[in-house]
Amino acid sequence: MASDLSSLLNSSRALNSHLSRPDLPSVNLSLDQIEAQSRRLVSRQPGASSDADRANYLLAQAHVDAPALANSIAHLNTSSTFSPLQPLQDTDVSGYLRHAHEQNLISTIEEGRRETQEHFYRLLEERSHKDWEAKKRRVFEELGGRATSDSKALAEMKKSFHGKAALAASTGPSLTLQMQSKMMAYDRAISELNAARLRGTSCPIIHLLMQAAASLNSEARISHCPSSQQILQNFHVLAKITSEPPALPPVEHAGAHILNAPLFERKYARVYLGDSDSREAAALRIQIAKGSREALEDQFWDIIERTIQSRPMEARLGGDPSVANKIRAFLLMRYYKNGQWEDRIELVAGQPLWAKLYYLVRTGHAQEALDEALKSQQAIEHREDSFMNHFRSWVESPERRLPKPHRDHLQTVYNAHMLHSASADPFKLALYKLMGKLEPSRRTVSQVTMTTEDWLWFQLAMVDEEEEGGLRGLTEVLLSYGERHFDGTKKGVWPGVLLMCGQFERSVAALWEHPETEIEAVHLAIALAYHGLLRVPSRAETSDISPLTLSPLSPPALSLPMLIWRYVRQFVKMDAKEALQYVYCVCLSADQGDGVGRENVETAWELVRRIIVLAHSGPAWEELVGGFRPDGTRFSGIIEQGATLLHLQNTAQYNEQILIRAARDSEENDRIPEAIKLYNLAGDYGTVISCLAQALGNTLAQPAGESDKGKIIERTAVEILRHYERTNRAVGKDRDAAVRLLRIREALNAKSSGRFDVVLEIMESTDLIPLDGDVAKITRKAEEFKDLHDALQRNLQVYLPLTMEALAAVHQSIKNSATSETTRQMTLTTLRKKSRSLMVFGGILKYRMSPDVYSYLARLDVEIAL
Repeated sequence: MASDLSSLLNSSRALNSHLSRPDLPSVNLSLDQIEAQSRRLVSRQPGASSDADRANYLLAQAHVDAPALANSIAHLNTSSTFSPLQPLQDTDVSGYLRHAHEQNLISTIEEGRRETQEHFYRLLEERSHKDWEAKKRRVFEELGGRATSDSKALAEMKKSFHGKAALAASTGPSLTLQMQSKMMAYDRAISELNAARLRGTSCPIIHLLMQAAASLNSEARISHCPSSQQILQNFHVLAKITSEPPALPPVEHAGAHILNAPLFERKYARVYLGDSDSREAAALRIQIAKGSREALEDQFWDIIERTIQSRPMEARLGGDPSVANKIRAFLLMRYYKNGQWEDRIELVAGQPLWAKLYYLVRTGHAQEALDEALKSQQAIEHREDSFMNHFRSWVESPERRLPKPHRDHLQTVYNAHMLHSASADPFKLALYKLMGKLEPSRRTVSQVTMTTEDWLWFQLAMVDEEEEGGLRGLTEVLLSYGERHFDGTKKGVWPGVLLMCGQFERSVAALWEHPETEIEAVHLAIALAYHGLLRVPSRAETSDISPLTLSPLSPPALSLPMLIWRYVRQFVKMDAKEALQYVYCVCLSADQGDGVGRENVETAWELVRRIIVLAHSGPAWEELVGGFRPDGTRFSGIIEQGATLLHLQNTAQYNEQILIRAARDSEENDRIPEAIKLYNLAGDYGTVISCLAQALGNTLAQPAGESDKGKIIERTAVEILRHYERTNRAVGKDRDAAVRLLRIREALNAKSSGRFDVVLEIMESTDLIPLDGDVAKITRKAEEFKDLHDALQRNLQVYLPLTMEALAAVHQSIKNSATSETTRQMTLTTLRKKSRSLMVFGGILKYRMSPDVYSYLARLDVEIAL
């Protein structure tokens, strides 16, 4: 055993023999001694290595000499930062120029970077401020223009535009007298539009809105409102774009020519909402640019005529009322000062012919311009030999576009004689640019495009759908400029700019952003939707904050339902009929694809239901939804008469989508009488009686005369039950309950007048309480109680004490009466018997009443028993 242990010891010592090195001394210390020595060595060190030392160690592993780099940086000479890397000799001109060029590039890049950064942060701040203002405005709208924290309004504000809410809190702020008068002026146009839609005829809605705006414009001139004239011009632009005539033949004459009558409704919808790269879409863009240009021409011509009329002595018009003479007079007023024409105005045949031709074209009188040019053809050809041929071809072209050879020739002449000339007539230069569509990227001509309207007209006249992106390219340029660029000198121009370049949705949104033009924004949107020039977003894409939806993958869209509801909710309670006229217009986009049209129709139905719930009760409300005459015949309301405008196919759909769902919403908003009437109109007689019974049960415990709503419910119940009994409708448990509840109300009214004998008689007729003393019958009645209508069960502690009070009062009356003793005792015995029956019945149903009620019954029973 000992030999085994010694061999084991030797083998264990040989385990690390291969690790021993003769040049290293051996350590003959125990583990504790080694630890003590280590601690002693550490304590002798000056401290742990600093962060810099650790960093140097890590960088050294990556072959980075940190101390050498630090030394180089410390001795860096910043004064030679922009000096050439290699020293330049004084005679090295090319090197100097190369270095200067490089430095210019670097400084330009740096300056551009800095400007871009500043522009970005400025736009970010403006956008944040704009979003905050929109959200703040939305909050105040939802709160009804009040700054107080109304919990009901806040709860509704948190719901989406399409969700159900407590509608009573969703009406807007109160209206000023000026806003009411403006709304009434536009209301008539919308009513005429819907009347024409019902007849199946077209309506010149834009001109109707222009007439309303013109009537308001006269008032605005007195109050010095600059935006009113701009609004009128916006409607004029849209009328030109859509080619809408000022008026249509009367209805009696249109019937004879129905096939020839123009169709305005949704005329452009298929093209506008379709493929934007199609040939038809390009033609529509050409029409938009042409219409906008013609509107600016009309506007400028009106300015010229008013200018001449205001200063007739300077104009020296004479007896010639022609267009050319009026242009001559205008030029005389503008450019002829102190006996001479302004610099760069070139005279041809003694007159400023280039300016005259340009202004004739600018005012839309191109043919008159050609006639004037022909009168001075020889003088023109002496100066510009090819001008007349090009000008004639350009005027006679329907699209105002010359063939490419003509344009190339014009470009050559333009480059040779006008492009770099400091003395060339600016109007001749402008005419050449217009004819040849030259240099479209250079968008201004000095002394020609002086105003925003002149500049816009010039851009629209230069638009070519086959080159430079056409109207879409111009739109990108205008959007890059932004609202700040155009509204700097004159407010309200930006929506008109957007309208003229075909950005109809953005134009309406720009008007909506300003409170003074909200009304015009709504009506402009309706006019655009009527002509099919408005794109509506899907419900999923619609924002709760802004009606405008912008997406990088699709064109802009505008939520017409949101716009209309935010507008009409300001007056929906006081004028529901007019609010309904606007909701009819929501369905104008019912033909839009991808399910959007169907969503708009459903949204219109929802808005109609909102109007029904929010409208004030009374004759106007019944005129809205319909009702029943005293003889029981039904008459239709305004909503049903305009059902075709809401795309309701038949009466059943009208009842289901409008009346029944509006009745449910009315119940949720505690408008029970209106809900009952709506169910009745929809023919849902069972629900009518059920709702009546519940409402009567809810109002039964209220004292008579304290609740106007209770009186209305009882009156409605009496009328409906009388009609149903005559026509034998809704027979069953609910109707029986309603009849009994009405009888209990009669008993309560009799109690109020002190006729307790009548109360007792009425309560016995209801057969709710067994009073004959038969215990078996009382027990059976108590068991049948659970099968009664819920309203009757809930009001047990109303009519049970009522009956006992009647018994006690009659008992006291008989007891004090002067009748014979025998008769009195017999009557008192009968009353005691009834009282005991009631107590037995109440004892069985004791736990369905509060203890106070049962104690009260017991006390009255004791009084009767004495």
